[in-house]
Amino acid sequence: MADKRDYYEVLGVSKGATDEEIKKAYRSLAKKYHPDLNKDDPEGAAVKFKEVNEAYEVLSDADKKAKYDRFGHAAFDQTQGGYGGGFNGGFGGFDVDLGDIFGSFFGGGGQRRNGPVRGNDLNKQINLTFSEAAFGCKKTIEVYRSERCDTCSGSGAKAGTSAETCSVCRGTGQVRNTMGGFFSTVTTCQSCNGTGKIIKTPCESCRGRGSVRRTKTVEVNIPAGIDHGQTMSVSGEGECGLRGGPNGDLLVTVAITPDKTFKRKGFDVYVEKHISITEAALGASCQVPTIHGDVEFTIPEGTQSNSIFRLKEKGIQKLHNSQKGDEYVTIIVDTPKNLSKEQKAKLLEFAEMTGDKNYAGIKKDKGFWRK
Repeated sequence: MADKRDYYEVLGVSKGATDEEIKKAYRSLAKKYHPDLNKDDPEGAAVKFKEVNEAYEVLSDADKKAKYDRFGHAAFDQTQGGYGGGFNGGFGGFDVDLGDIFGSFFGGGGQRRNGPVRGNDLNKQINLTFSEAAFGCKKTIEVYRSERCDTCSGSGAKAGTSAETCSVCRGTGQVRNTMGGFFSTVTTCQSCNGTGKIIKTPCESCRGRGSVRRTKTVEVNIPAGIDHGQTMSVSGEGECGLRGGPNGDLLVTVAITPDKTFKRKGFDVYVEKHISITEAALGASCQVPTIHGDVEFTIPEGTQSNSIFRLKEKGIQKLHNSQKGDEYVTIIVDTPKNLSKEQKAKLLEFAEMTGDKNYAGIKKDKGFWRK
């Protein structure tokens, strides 16, 4: 036992490492030392790989880890009164499935290729007007996708024939390779490409693929309230699955054309309303545009430019909800231009009544105005 390296040292982690840190270290080293990825020295890599797996089997198990932390390697050495049975009967024969290592740890879940496979998703972008996004609509989208071959019903074999079991892997889609007498790996069968089946007489329509490429028109229901950049899923309208697997989905991403009148933030709508100085000073009743139609709104007297008023529930309907956002109206007070002499005289009179002396633009012609 003296020659054994410390398990924490083998994985390159500290004694206080978390389960996630231990797993992360194992993943990295398992990939680094896997014999199939070390063609120059597969047996040397196999020794290191075995050492990494032995360390991980102990440190990933709470009970075994506790025993190891207390007694070290002696905890599993039966010759020294240890607990034994720590490593599934030892490492005289160590089988490793590449699907487990590179599927479970690096994506894919180790799914075998001769089983049903879900079809790929398709991605499409659709352009909507402001109103279409706010109230919802129906749109048709053309997608070019793979569909199950009608001639062979997706089998890939010519009518009247069927696929045969691969003689190399005997239908498993995998073959086992033994290295050094004690280490074996499981890899994808090259004869059937992992399907477990051989098609000797392929279907003429799909040439053995079991699927054909077609353009299809899909009707998409756009929900009210969808926003720019959001993606909705249309179930089952993606690529067809393999070997009886389900179709993928159609993922539709929305792009909304900006509106000249309304601006949107979430489910709220923002709009500007221009009024005159007289309306701002004395108050007025006016029409304000909303996405639901014009509404009557009272401008209170003394309203300042850039004042904001809220119109409750005059915004956009919330997704899959009957509630609506609000509309916010920003008041813009327009200053009159190109006034006549009479209009300017009235403004001067008003300015003098309010004590406003800062009308520099007409001071140079003060004599005229006083007349």
